[in-house]
Amino acid sequence: MHFALTARLAAEFFGTAIMVILGNGSVANVELNGTKGSRSGWMTIAVGYGFAVMIPALMFGSVSGNHINPAFTLGLAFAGDFPWSEVLPYIAVQFLGAMVGQLVIVACFKPHYDLTENPEAILGTFSTIDASKSRLNGFVNEYFGTFTLVFAALAITHSPIFAHGNQGAGFIGIGLLVMVLVTSFGGPTGPALNPARDLGPRIVHALLPLKHKGSSQWDYSWVPVLAPICAGISAALLYKAVFGL
Repeated sequence: MHFALTARLAAEFFGTAIMVILGNGSVANVELNGTKGSRSGWMTIAVGYGFAVMIPALMFGSVSGNHINPAFTLGLAFAGDFPWSEVLPYIAVQFLGAMVGQLVIVACFKPHYDLTENPEAILGTFSTIDASKSRLNGFVNEYFGTFTLVFAALAITHSPIFAHGNQGAGFIGIGLLVMVLVTSFGGPTGPALNPARDLGPRIVHALLPLKHKGSSQWDYSWVPVLAPICAGISAALLYKAVFGL
């Protein structure tokens, strides 16, 4: 069934918002002081972000394709599998959804933001930070993490299991893929793997008058935007060249 562009844009907006609510919600639960999940560890975040991608996929994958990531949208467009006329509308609602989702997190965790005095812990619930303070390391990590995400997601969604009507298996597979990517690539940068998931909340961080928020680290902000876009495009082009789309 083909849905109208307005319905697909709504699916991308809500899908991205839900991803940020569930994903950054898991980060806030771990990083902020006084929550019942405080310091519960990296696996809480990995599981949270895996399901944060899986749930919108199960909800909206058959509506919009559940891109919820400009790197994926641009990759498909460069590979000729998505119309260029819809790229900007998709990306715009993805960013809006990420920002709205982050506002929900702040509303829900506001007392815990006030209790948290570490500005990097606060920023980490919005956006990513390179642990070694290296933009080069951040770029390399975000590039290969996103490349793996897009290449593997295309392989999963074009597999015979998915193609024969078992879409749910493909969507669950993508959620598990994100979970293991956060486990594997998460140490150096977060990771972002998604320009909207990083830049949208970073803008919210810059605008909100949080008590101990500190810097939004704009000098690093281009890395989790440019690296995933380069990776998404190259991964989609390579997959098309080797396997077709």
